[in-house]
Amino acid sequence: MEIPGLSTHRLEALTDGVFAIAMTLLVLNLHIPDRILELGEGQARQILIDQIPKFFHYAVSFILLAVFWITHHKTFHLIEKTDRIHTWINILFLMFVALIPFSTSLIGNYPDDLADELFFSANIFAIGALALLNWLYASRGRRLVGERVTHELADLLTLRIAVIPLVALAAAGVAAFKPGWAPFSLLLIPLILLLLPTRTRRDRRDD
Repeated sequence: MEIPGLSTHRLEALTDGVFAIAMTLLVLNLHIPDRILELGEGQARQILIDQIPKFFHYAVSFILLAVFWITHHKTFHLIEKTDRIHTWINILFLMFVALIPFSTSLIGNYPDDLADELFFSANIFAIGALALLNWLYASRGRRLVGERVTHELADLLTLRIAVIPLVALAAAGVAAFKPGWAPFSLLLIPLILLLLPTRTRRDRRDD
């Protein structure tokens, strides 16, 4: 028999841990060859310049993970309890979060390879889709949220979270026609979220 209304504390702690590890592992994709100490200044500079694509992909993935963590944090500020299905949705979500360092290493090492860009975009899409499923499951019929979550607020958060998988799909399409551009397209996620409202009209009127 399932215990109703399980606390979200352990789930939030697991989420914070997985995000912290994934964001830390990203830096392992950046490395300077040992032989750089044996090279002249010009050659060493060229090796550092060659690392720029990897650093760019590191920065993109780090920013996206930060966006995903903030989104998850905001939804769990409103989610008051969890259940078995909701817990497994979040575990699947974290599985794809933990995959980001691997997919980042692929596009960092092979920046113009279509298959790697599609894999990276699919990774982002899976995270966004599961984040959206997490919120929809929790908010529909106030299954796991309280009275303070109005329909307007639920719809606003749904719109904001839906940006992630939609942009990821668009990035995959861009990669198919213009290899190398998918990571740039994915940077639209934080930009669009900056432009979208963060509060409902009712909250703004109350101010």
